[in-house]
Amino acid sequence: MPPARPTGAAPRQPLRAALLALALAGTAVPASAQASPSAAAPPAAAQPAPRPAARATAPRPAGCLIEPDQVADVGSPVTGVLEHIGVDRGDAVTAGQTLAVLRGEVERAQAGVAEARARVDADVRAAAASLALAQQKVVRARQLLAQQFVSQQALDQAQAEADVAAERLAQARSQQAISQRERDAALAQLGQRTLRSPLSGIVVERYAHPGERVEDRPVLRVARIDPLRVELMVPVAQYGLLRPGDRVAIRPELPGNPVLSATVRLVDKVVDPASNTYRVRLALPNPDQRLPAGLRCRADLPPSAAAAAPAGVQPAAASAFQPTTQPALQPAARRALPPAIQPATQRTAPPAAGPATPIPAPAAMPQSAQPGATPVPPGGPAGLRMSPLLRLPGARPATPQVPQV
Repeated sequence: MPPARPTGAAPRQPLRAALLALALAGTAVPASAQASPSAAAPPAAAQPAPRPAARATAPRPAGCLIEPDQVADVGSPVTGVLEHIGVDRGDAVTAGQTLAVLRGEVERAQAGVAEARARVDADVRAAAASLALAQQKVVRARQLLAQQFVSQQALDQAQAEADVAAERLAQARSQQAISQRERDAALAQLGQRTLRSPLSGIVVERYAHPGERVEDRPVLRVARIDPLRVELMVPVAQYGLLRPGDRVAIRPELPGNPVLSATVRLVDKVVDPASNTYRVRLALPNPDQRLPAGLRCRADLPPSAAAAAPAGVQPAAASAFQPTTQPALQPAARRALPPAIQPATQRTAPPAAGPATPIPAPAAMPQSAQPGATPVPPGGPAGLRMSPLLRLPGARPATPQVPQV
């Protein structure tokens, strides 16, 4: 009597045979695919439709702020008490004009003493007279020595006295120069008690009054409003539209004020990452000081570069991220896949056996479109927000592997 087979061993051999037949059938190519070479040829890649010509949009007004060109807080370099203030808020001043004076009785007295000492030249004149007398003695001693009326010692003594008189004259002149320097120092200390305007403009604020003590706080604030400074925040998408020297129309938010023209003075090279904008500074002439500072305004920006570009032309940064069109799988290669992997519409009877057609490799991916590459247009600003490409549209997935039996 033959031994009994274990349970489940009977269907194992038919299952292996079915898997083997499935693998052999998956690598076969039908005869129809070999007979018609045109069916195996990959279809032509779809050409992208040409982009329509972009229309230049009208200038978009942007918000801006009109500020003084320069603002200075005028203070005193020394500690003192205010004696006099000659200007008030709203007064027009010029560069170097006296604004306020501190008490300086002691400094004025010291400056007077130094001035009188510098003018004294009696020591210099006395030293010069002594030198002239000593030189005459030397001349006479030489004449007497030639006639043998005096000895050589008398001539040497006269020459030594002349040398001492010359040194005394030099010392007197040096002392006079030192007195003049002391006078200059005393006048400089007295000048620190006088507050002068560093620029031409108007007085914006007055922080102190006569009799108050001045230490480390300003006394007056002066602003220059000719020309005015216009600060403009421009989105980074419009970078490159404005350059130094360009003219921009400014519309102050002031009733009855006409449209003014400002000149671009500075374009920042660093973008603010928080707002994704960059700053542009303009100079607005204000010769008659009719326009006040601190106004809000609207600036007419030129149309963007993307809107003004001709048809079919794209920026370099945008063209670097265009997906690459991948060739579709050949019909023969699709039919060569196992039935378990084919789509539902392709699951038919296994084709006849034949040589397998390899699947063409995908086209090479451009280096600029590889994940992690962030091309930046040449000459662009710093501070741009860039994100690495995590997945490219149109990329083919990996070819599935046929299960091993």
